[in-house]
Amino acid sequence: MRAAPTSLFALPLLALALLPNLAAAQDAEAGQRAFAKCRACHQIGEGARNLVGPELNGLIGRHSGAVAGYSYSNANKDSGLTWDEATFAEYIKDPKAKIPGTKMIFAGIKNEKEIADLIAFLKQFDKDGKKL
Repeated sequence: MRAAPTSLFALPLLALALLPNLAAAQDAEAGQRAFAKCRACHQIGEGARNLVGPELNGLIGRHSGAVAGYSYSNANKDSGLTWDEATFAEYIKDPKAKIPGTKMIFAGIKNEKEIADLIAFLKQFDKDGKKL
């Protein structure tokens, strides 16, 4: 019996290696749709400005209450949080539970996949609103 050429085994492995990159792009697209829930109060991207809520450029890695020109609640400013993926995921499920006294009026997003997609979308934007 003859062995199969190595290339026949390499192709599926290559496809598996690329899968996380493809999933990330799909997640960001789904996250853009999830962001529709946020759009009434927040902007993101070049030219984003503060509305009812602060603009969200460069959110991941930013300290809570740090956007210039936005009037945060004392609870938010004093929370000591730095927005990483885990902290934001917990916050967006139930903002008032994570930061009691926040002025953010939002029931939250409970679906884990939707939260992950939203984070993938938000992470695309640097502090100036440029896509990374």
